[in-house]
Amino acid sequence: MTAEPARPATRIAWLWVLLSSLGIVAFAVTPYLTTSLASLAESPAGGLAGHYAGQPPLVQAVFFAHIVGGGLALALGPLQFWRGLRERMPQLHRWSGRLALGGVAVGGVAGLLLAPVNSAGLVGLFGFGALAVLWLATAVLGYRAIRRGDVPTHRAWMMRGFALSYAAVTLRLWLPLLILAQLPFTTGAFDFDAAFQNAYAAVPFLCWLPNLVVAEWLIARRGLPGLRFARAAAPREKMEAWISS
Repeated sequence: MTAEPARPATRIAWLWVLLSSLGIVAFAVTPYLTTSLASLAESPAGGLAGHYAGQPPLVQAVFFAHIVGGGLALALGPLQFWRGLRERMPQLHRWSGRLALGGVAVGGVAGLLLAPVNSAGLVGLFGFGALAVLWLATAVLGYRAIRRGDVPTHRAWMMRGFALSYAAVTLRLWLPLLILAQLPFTTGAFDFDAAFQNAYAAVPFLCWLPNLVVAEWLIARRGLPGLRFARAAAPREKMEAWISS
């Protein structure tokens, strides 16, 4: 039986994810790799450069590792969901998947180390810290699933993992919306830097929690394994069977 062709809506959604991911890699990751943090900090579009430009060299190195690892996972992630690549070039699918998982490993560990020195305070510590832990966990569980040949579970964990990688995109979609939302409450001149800090303080959880909700909905819609704990219940079922026997 041949697989059903992708629906137009699915193709459009995948194309949006691909283009938005590559767009963020091009416009939000590349500048950190081509320009110094000090120069970016003086730019109006410097983003987080101003915060990390004054950090110790070790923290800056971890920040760059997070940028590179996260950018790699974000760029390669959409290709893993391209059916044509999986079916026609399985070896390329596997190797690009391994590179994406490597990017998650580097970006996730670096993100966990950066969480205590983030610019969003305690909310950032817990929000970005949880993101890093879950990002790493989905990569490990997805890799373990495919190693034992459990393709449906592997696909489900990879969808969750990319939903977390895609936080780099949704964060940058939320920021302008949250900045604009402050305009009606502004009196006098609009302080963009203060508005940016207020907006950034709201995104440590907002950038990834909705993504996971959407991913779980898509997983259920495709009939893939959900977040059930059937294995944990197995010993109890065996004990009940032993007692009743």
